[in-house]
Amino acid sequence: MEQIISGLVEQYDRGQMSRRHFVQTLALAATAATTPALGAQAKGIKTVAVNHVSYGVADYARTRDFYADLLGMKVSKDDGKQCNLGFGDSFFVVRKTRQPDNKPFVDHIAYTIDNWDAAAVEAACKARNLTPTVDAEKLSVSVKDPDGFGVQICSKEMKA
Repeated sequence: MEQIISGLVEQYDRGQMSRRHFVQTLALAATAATTPALGAQAKGIKTVAVNHVSYGVADYARTRDFYADLLGMKVSKDDGKQCNLGFGDSFFVVRKTRQPDNKPFVDHIAYTIDNWDAAAVEAACKARNLTPTVDAEKLSVSVKDPDGFGVQICSKEMKA
């Protein structure tokens, strides 16, 4: 910001800018610098990580054991029908497929965002003519992408 103001003063001092234009440009620069949310809102939501991938599989236990054994993923929330496989700050949800032909599929991908606010995320989705669903704990909002694929937008608090 200091460089911008310095440049404006130099242009004004050299007669390259009228007093009125100098004041208007200075006011605009000051407004932009003190309104970071305006720029962020126009660009959308800031994604910082893949939170998790939800994966439907033919044999839940076999898939769980494969990822835990080969890649050292930590098994949690295992209820005998599905589990989470944690790695770093991300996880993999493994459950029985819902496909009639028993084929595996990716149900959705969840993304962690900065500055979580469920109501703001819901409003941002609605502003884009999406139909958001907020989870009961208000830790995520789910929508469909243009191809009908599940997208879950999550708080950093959503963990394996």
